[in-house]
Amino acid sequence: MKNEHTLSPSSQMILQQYDQYAAVWKVMKKVVTEETSKIVANSGVTVTAVDSRIKDRKSLHGKLELKGYKYFSISDLTDIVGVRITTFYTDDVDKVAALIAKVFDVDWKNSVDKRKMHELNSFGYMSLHYICRIPESLFKDESLPEVNTFRFEVQMRTALQHVWATIDHDIGYKTGIEIPVEHLRNLRRLAGMLELADEEFSRIRKEIADYRYKVEGLVKDGNFDDVALDADTFRRYLETQPFRALEEKIAAVNQAEIYHSSLMPFLKVLLKMGLKTLGDVERLRKNYSDAAYKLSLSEIADTDLNIISSTLALQNICIAYLYLQGSGVPGIQMFFDEYRGVSDRNRPEAESLMDRLKNINFDI
Repeated sequence: MKNEHTLSPSSQMILQQYDQYAAVWKVMKKVVTEETSKIVANSGVTVTAVDSRIKDRKSLHGKLELKGYKYFSISDLTDIVGVRITTFYTDDVDKVAALIAKVFDVDWKNSVDKRKMHELNSFGYMSLHYICRIPESLFKDESLPEVNTFRFEVQMRTALQHVWATIDHDIGYKTGIEIPVEHLRNLRRLAGMLELADEEFSRIRKEIADYRYKVEGLVKDGNFDDVALDADTFRRYLETQPFRALEEKIAAVNQAEIYHSSLMPFLKVLLKMGLKTLGDVERLRKNYSDAAYKLSLSEIADTDLNIISSTLALQNICIAYLYLQGSGVPGIQMFFDEYRGVSDRNRPEAESLMDRLKNINFDI
C-alpha cells in the first residue's frame, strides 16, 4: 500500500472518505450498470461492451498524488464510479449519449466531448465523457442519500477509439519514457488512419441503409428492373410473397397443407442461371409458372401427399425454365448441385427427371 503520508491533509481526508462510502460506490455501480445495460438493450445499438468499475484505492492514491491540489472533498471527484460504453460507429456514440441524458442527470458544465478537443498536432482522440448523477426518480435509498448526490462518469466511444486510447496509453505513458519525435509522427499518422476508418465505417453504413431504403421502395412499387439481384434485394422481394399464388394452386391439387421453408437458398441457383435483377426473377415467375404447375401435377396428382413444401413452386419454375431453354441434363444437374450441394446422386436424378419432363405437354 502506498504511503498516505506523502499526500496532503485534504487528500488523506479524501482517501478516508473513499473508505467511508464503500457501500455507496457499490450501490452506484449496480444501479448505473443495470440502467446503462437497459438503455443499450432498448436502443437497438450494437455495442462491443458495457464495462463498469469502481476506482480502486491504489488508483485514487495515484491520482491524488498527481492532482490532489484540485480536490477538497470526495464529492469533487467525478470518476470513482465509471461506466464505458463501446459502440461500432461514431453516430451510435451520439445516439447512446442522447439516451443517457434522458435517464441520468447530466452535469453539463463538467461533461466534455474529448473527440473535439484534439488539435492538429496531437496524435490521439478519445471519448465522449458525461458526468452524471442518479436521479431519485430512478433510485432512492434513505440510508444512502449520497447515491443521488455523488457523481459518476459515463465514457462513450467507438471500438477504434477504444483501441487507440489503449495503445496510446500503453505506448505513450506506461513506460514513463519520453517518445522521440519520429515515433510520435508515426503515431499521429496511425491515429489519422483510425479516425478516417471510423468516419468511413459510419459513412458506408449510412449509404447501405440508404440503399436498402431505396430498394425497399423500388420493390414496393414493383420497379424490379432497377434492382440488382443480391441477398438483400432477394430477401425483400420474397417478403412480397411472389410465389404464394402458385404454391396455393399446387397445394390445392391434393388439398394439401403448405409447409413454409426459406426460399433464400434459391438465390445461388438464380444467379447461376444468369439472372441479374429482380426484374429477371419476376419475368421468370410470370413466364414459367404455368409450366411449373404442370410439372407439379405430374409429380403429385397420383399421390395422396397432404403436405407440400413451399419450395416446390420456385423449384419447378427453375426446372421448367432450364428444360424449356434446352439446358438438358447438365442444366438440371446444375440446379441440384447449386440448390442441394454436389452429390453423386444428382446426375442420375437429373436424367430421371429429364425423362419425365419429356412426357409433359407444356404447349397446352
